[in-house]
Amino acid sequence: MPSTPFQVLVTAEHWAEEAQAIVHAAGGRIHFMTGAVNETTLAERLAETGAQALVVRGPKPITDAVLASAPALRIVAKNGAGADGVDLASAQRRDIAVAVAAGANAEAVAEHALALMLALTRELPRLDRLVREGGWTDGRFQGRDFRGCTVGIVGYGSIGKATAKLCAALGAKVLVLRLQGQADGFETEPDLQAFLPRLDILSLHCPLTDRTRGLIGAAGLALMKPGALLVNTARGAVVNEAALVEALRAGHLGGAGLDTFDTEPLPAGSPLRELPQVLLTPHVAGVTRNSALNVALLTAHNVVDHLQGRALPAGHQVRA
Repeated sequence: MPSTPFQVLVTAEHWAEEAQAIVHAAGGRIHFMTGAVNETTLAERLAETGAQALVVRGPKPITDAVLASAPALRIVAKNGAGADGVDLASAQRRDIAVAVAAGANAEAVAEHALALMLALTRELPRLDRLVREGGWTDGRFQGRDFRGCTVGIVGYGSIGKATAKLCAALGAKVLVLRLQGQADGFETEPDLQAFLPRLDILSLHCPLTDRTRGLIGAAGLALMKPGALLVNTARGAVVNEAALVEALRAGHLGGAGLDTFDTEPLPAGSPLRELPQVLLTPHVAGVTRNSALNVALLTAHNVVDHLQGRALPAGHQVRA
């Protein structure tokens, strides 16, 4: 058990007051970071504070060099559901736990994914622009139907499960990419090459790992139905961005709804900005009033529980 007060470094200028109260009640002292957060500044602040816990907000480079600069560090707690950006192997070698707030924002992300699907299916961005520019439709316009379409779910964790249930509730057929095991009664398909051609909408919910990086590339996109839609609320690098742009420009894909990107914020020169059939949001799928608080509270409990010698809940600790 750490000496009191134990030190917690947060890679941001603020954190939910309720989460701070949990740490303070356990005898912790919280330090915040201002300005740029990179390997150099992380290493400097970890050394200055002697932090036993690092709370990571957003994508930050928690590299071997950063971890090496913090001999007192015992836990890296991601204030979110993904551990990308953390050198898991290095943390494991140094006996530093890596924790995530698993499931805390699942419903919020699922709602956002569904909203992107519905907006793209009914062409809402294009129709909105049409009316704003003084236009209207003629009698030949027909929107797509979401009910009856096939939605493919890649990544059947808490977010994938919540998305599947919402889609099914609105009448879509759900197909889950799963190598083995059941998926709450939804049909499963273990082979990606057989999975993709069956979909009207592909919805991505898998973590970013060496195995999933570039999972959806040019070959996979070519297998999808002409006019199919892609929604990514997982991590940008799960999709080969250049291949996605090409598939959209060529008209093979009907549209894409993206909340995550290779580089964030999305660069000003990104071709994704120029494609009218693409709906873009700034990595906020899991950020609602309730979910943001839930994530912060779980993160705070992960910190306190680990430092006080209690086991973390199932699914909260991530290993290499």
